[in-house]
Parts: sequence; structure tokens; C-alpha cells
Amino acid sequence: MVESLKFPDRFEIVRSGADGDFKSKLVVLRPFQAKEVMAKIEGCYEAFKRWSSVQISADKHIELNSELVFMNHSCDPSVIIDVETLEVIAARDLQPGDEATFFYPSTEWDMSQPFDCWCGAPQCIKRVSGAKNLPAEALKCQFINKHIRSLLDRQA
Repeated sequence: MVESLKFPDRFEIVRSGADGDFKSKLVVLRPFQAKEVMAKIEGCYEAFKRWSSVQISADKHIELNSELVFMNHSCDPSVIIDVETLEVIAARDLQPGDEATFFYPSTEWDMSQPFDCWCGAPQCIKRVSGAKNLPAEALKCQFINKHIRSLLDRQA
């Protein structure tokens, strides 16, 4: 998987026990202000839809080949992934130890491996399967990338 950290001064991977429960996470190591660019997504290649990719257009994905792959989903995300600029941006002020999470349907239309959400946010969508399967109300208060907005408009 990720051999070495690309952003060792910004992020740390916190791994859960060896029981394979997929609860590893990415935490920030320094403060970030809201709207601050935290990382550029670089060195990625076009890939098929997978659990470790991010959708960048209606029909293309890029593989997250750095510690950014450890960003979990949250319905109250701490970061935004802007696929037009290929940047990870702080959604709010963050302090060391805060988890870097993003709203998966902001980039994903139809996910390869849907899952039940356990984020606990008041606005939790309960099932994360892509923007295609969500009511407009669930997306209203979230940052949504342009390609997802376009796909939603076509669906309406």
C-alpha cells in the first residue's frame, strides 16, 4: 500500500489494531485554517473505480497513492477534495490530532464498495453508496464537485 509518507509534516496515519477492522485514519499534525490548501494530489494516475480511487469526472478516477488514501468518510467532513484543482482543502479550522475526513459523495457518483456510515453526524446519510443514490436534501449543505453536480442535473 503506502510505503512512505508524502506529507510527513502535515499528516499521520493512525492505524487500528491488527484485527483488520478497517478503522485506520488520517490525522493532521499541524493547525490548518479553513479554506487552506492542505495538500496537492500529485503523482496519481487514471484508474478504474475502486475503494482507493477518487472520481474526477463523469467517467474517470485517480488512484490516491499517498497517505491521503487513509481519509475516511464523514457526513460532517473536515476537508474538501476539489478535483478540478486536485487539492485537499480544510473545510474548517483544524488542530493537530483532528481527523482528515471528506464527504465521499462529493466526488463519487456510484461507489464500488458501498458501506454503512458510522460517522455519527446529525446529518448522517446512513448508507454511503455515491451521490446517485442520495436525495437532493442530503447534498444541499455539502461541497459537491462539478462533475457530480452535472450528473445530478442529468438525473433530475
